[in-house]
Amino acid sequence: MLLILAGLSFLAAQGTGLRLFFHLSYLLVGLLVLATLWAWLNLRGLVVERETLTPRATVGEYARERIILRNRWFLPRLWVELYDQSELPERGPGFVATLAGGETGRWTARTLCTRRGRFRLGPATLISGDPFGIVRLHRSAPATSEILVYPQMVDLPDFRLPGAELPGGQTTRARSFHLTPNVATVREYAPGDSMNRIHWRSTARLGQLMVKEFELDPSADVYLVLDMQERAVVRDIRLTEPHRGGNARDAGPWWARQPAAAPVFAPESTEEHAVMAAASLARALLAQNRLVGLVAWGQHRELIPAEREARQLFKILEALAVLRAHGAHALAEVLVAESQRFGRNCTLVVITSSVDERWVGALQQHLSRGVRAVVLFVDPQSYGGWQDPEPILQRLAELRVPTYRLRQGQPLAEALREPVDVRLLDFR
Repeated sequence: MLLILAGLSFLAAQGTGLRLFFHLSYLLVGLLVLATLWAWLNLRGLVVERETLTPRATVGEYARERIILRNRWFLPRLWVELYDQSELPERGPGFVATLAGGETGRWTARTLCTRRGRFRLGPATLISGDPFGIVRLHRSAPATSEILVYPQMVDLPDFRLPGAELPGGQTTRARSFHLTPNVATVREYAPGDSMNRIHWRSTARLGQLMVKEFELDPSADVYLVLDMQERAVVRDIRLTEPHRGGNARDAGPWWARQPAAAPVFAPESTEEHAVMAAASLARALLAQNRLVGLVAWGQHRELIPAEREARQLFKILEALAVLRAHGAHALAEVLVAESQRFGRNCTLVVITSSVDERWVGALQQHLSRGVRAVVLFVDPQSYGGWQDPEPILQRLAELRVPTYRLRQGQPLAEALREPVDVRLLDFR
């Protein structure tokens, strides 16, 4: 508009010869040049830095990030808008800052995590202009970082794995080169023995270094078999975003929201319900000192061997955070393909919403080999599915497999308190 007005003023000056129109056209062009130069200088010498304060978070927690904006020039910046292009849901659009010459501004952003996954934080776009609002320029700030959001977990105080009392829980009397919870005996120290094997009480009593010898761990392996077939997923179309209970979102700017009590999110699909159940079970079973592993065929084959080390829970949570139900293989195929891994006295915890009865047949083959099984069935009808899950539950009841039925809206701890009563199933 300034260029058009300047052009019209110049034409009027040529037609009328009045110097006023000449001065007006020069003034408009000069104002445009000055505004452009002002906006351009406002974006020079600015550096954006990001510092992720919580690189790992859980759904329902707040992710904290510090954004640093440095003004390296002596010129003050009246206003600079930072537009954040992060992938994290519920992230605010940005903020507006005013910086003096050489000043550094720091802002701490708190974002409520509502979805699991790996999200990129950044880049950002710096936007500024002149005091008259004529020119608006922007410049990209490529600083980025990442945050991993674990799936939501709930406490399961009443859940006990039915297959905990298994044959093989007695002492094996077989020596192990690895550290296990079962100490067999002590012996004299030999060169090359690790320092963490030294038994200090025996060393003090005998006056020489004594080390512990361990036995093979007698506890049975527990594998969480998570069905990630895309065709088995049922999504409730009524939920366009995860519903959460508790208080409403904190008021105020996004960079100044104070953390509140972690809200509880209701899963919007059988996929999210199954992932939440797997994460909660992994934490509960590891707290019971069980060896827990994970098998899931989603967008890729995810296999975590059964362990009870301190980092095992984080291994499982990292896998579940990015796992998606994009698998093309049915649960029956997964059970058959991984059959060599499930040895005798192993316990399978199958988490699925599939009503395809073929996977029950594959599970029956494992049961005949001495494998114990527990099924967590996410009811697809509670999410709007049309297929009847009763035939699957009847087959599992015939096999005497403990089955837990998970419905939408039902607290997970309540659903896992007691398995489905076989007597309530009318099967023939």
